[in-house]
Amino acid sequence: MNDVLGRNRLDDEESPYLRQHADNPVNWQPWDDDALAVARDEDKPIFLSVGYSACHWCHVMAEESFEDEEVANVLNEAFVPIKVDREERPDLDRIYQTICQLVTGGGGWPLSVFLTPEGKPFYVGTYFPKEERPDRGNVPGFLDLIRSFAGSWETDRDEIENRAEQWTSAITDNLETTPDEPGEAPGAEILGSVATAAVRGADREYGGFGSGGPKFPQARRVESLLKTYVRSGDEDALAVAREALDAMAGGGMYDHVGGGFHRYVTDREWTVPHFEKMLYDNAELPRVYLAAHRLTGREDYAQVARGTFDFVERELRHPDGGFYSTLDARSGGEEGTYYVWTPEQVREALGDETTADLFCDRYGVTRSGNFENGTTVLTVSVPLDGLAAEHDISVEEAADRLDDARETLFEAREERVRPARDEKVLAGWNGLMISSLAEGGLVLGEEYTRLAEDALAFVRDRLWDDGEKRLARRYKDGDVKGDGYLEDYAFLARGAFDLYQATGDADYLAFALELARAVVDQFYDESAGTLYMTPAEGESLVTRPQELQDQSTPSSVGVAVSLLLDADAFAPDADFASVAGAVLDTHADRIRGRPLEHVSLALAAEKRAHGGTELVVAADSLPESWRETLAARYVPDAVLSVRPPTDDELGPWLETLGLSDAPPVWKGREARGGDPTIYVCEGRTCSAPAHSVDEALSWLEGDGDDERDVSLDDVDDIDL
Repeated sequence: MNDVLGRNRLDDEESPYLRQHADNPVNWQPWDDDALAVARDEDKPIFLSVGYSACHWCHVMAEESFEDEEVANVLNEAFVPIKVDREERPDLDRIYQTICQLVTGGGGWPLSVFLTPEGKPFYVGTYFPKEERPDRGNVPGFLDLIRSFAGSWETDRDEIENRAEQWTSAITDNLETTPDEPGEAPGAEILGSVATAAVRGADREYGGFGSGGPKFPQARRVESLLKTYVRSGDEDALAVAREALDAMAGGGMYDHVGGGFHRYVTDREWTVPHFEKMLYDNAELPRVYLAAHRLTGREDYAQVARGTFDFVERELRHPDGGFYSTLDARSGGEEGTYYVWTPEQVREALGDETTADLFCDRYGVTRSGNFENGTTVLTVSVPLDGLAAEHDISVEEAADRLDDARETLFEAREERVRPARDEKVLAGWNGLMISSLAEGGLVLGEEYTRLAEDALAFVRDRLWDDGEKRLARRYKDGDVKGDGYLEDYAFLARGAFDLYQATGDADYLAFALELARAVVDQFYDESAGTLYMTPAEGESLVTRPQELQDQSTPSSVGVAVSLLLDADAFAPDADFASVAGAVLDTHADRIRGRPLEHVSLALAAEKRAHGGTELVVAADSLPESWRETLAARYVPDAVLSVRPPTDDELGPWLETLGLSDAPPVWKGREARGGDPTIYVCEGRTCSAPAHSVDEALSWLEGDGDDERDVSLDDVDDIDL
């Protein structure tokens, strides 16, 4: 046996998921040149297993099969076994997850793929039990499966090769190929198409989307509904959005003791979650709760965002500022045990019968439970006013008692065995978190802005090569690995751009524009009219994928296009808007045909058609009273741009941005009369400069005097 295959090489890796398998008797290989070369040289098929550290069924398959000597002997003898962390290699996951979905109608993790030595798939599935078990679904036993393919590789090679070619062509058609002729990007009407489809697919009884379980957060879908309500006044859109937000915040997906969201729920009623906590969910969800808070004024939505941010700071923050990836679903070998309660545990921790009864009634803690072994996942089971009436106390007293109870139970829970934490710091996921915290800073308070600034500084220091203008994917304990993907550049650029909006710091804007230029340089293919997931000079795989659909994270293409549209006004030389338009034209038919699968792209198309909204403030800093007003108003797609009061003071900013002249967004927009001045533009129509943010927003919302509307080209000539 080749020396490379003679041992399990995962102990050389930093990924916590890979290291979880370093003691397996399977001689696992990382996906690297050595392993792939051995597969080709020895003409052996590859067994590829893709998962991540917090994946429950990954743990189960490992315990049943990968820790088993009998299984290991077959894998080591007949295959090149390769283990991949999907969080480190989302390109591989996207490629092989796609064929799994095309062939089986579903996907997930662990992803189990049998490949030719060239990486072409010929059999695919997810979890397989070691032996065939009816209780685990109609799937073959893994041991029988690998024995069968070990034999058929020798006896039915032509059939395997033929299937591999067909499947690889299907992957390429689905992921890489673009239309021969571009279409015409959807107009503003696409937002209505998204909303109509979302409302049609909504569960109006229990909230969220779909008629059964599992149910997922769908943050971008909710965002589209809120935006639809603002644009059109569609009450159904707002109602469905609120039903989804209320269901997520009140059900078991939200951690009512410690804050933050679990990955998804397994049932229609939003009761039992899959208990892992992912950084990306806890970045995306606060954004949409903040939007709903600004739109409706509901304080409970703001409190959900606060609780989630506080969880992230407490449990996912690196001491130097970046954010870790995940918390495991399991602790002490069992899923969910860290989070669930019995009435006895509540009473023992609280030591007060009345408060314990109040808490158990509020969160549905019963002797029979709603989870395993008579335990209860906390859900909001009784409204606060009804609870107070039932216990003959005031609403204020009930709320105070519950707050105290949650604090006490949190301290008691800290004594339990904690879920494992995956301490990879991923550039893209940190970008999502930075963006969310930046908005939190504008709406809730500057402490969240500071967290965002620390995180951006961490990622720039560890993962950004300023000389090469290259972003790496992952940092772990001093080790940096992997070229950045489109999501890393786009999500981090979005975070930096949003942090500029929250702080008015031109350095963050400059970094966002630098990343945006790298997006175009490294990922845009002009001949194909699209942005690919992998850089042009990246590793050559069986196909070069695009990430067009929203899945557990938003479409990186959609986020990139939206960013380029916003950045265009600050970089007139970069032609960002033309690139964004070309990508939207290329995928016009996809977006129109399946808007609910392409929400981020649809939102970007609507932004382009509707025209950008700019709130330009000429002042030394954003006045606090203005910040408070903006925090209470939801203006979709608005770019808040604070610039120095005078053009003379703009010089250092232009130097930071590498510009010789003021970009269009700032040109002629000085403070008037020596006071902070706001300019509001939508498309190419602007309000007159104003000293009142309420007056400016009133114009934007259609309540102002139409005679004050002016062309963007005329702004230079207006005075107060």
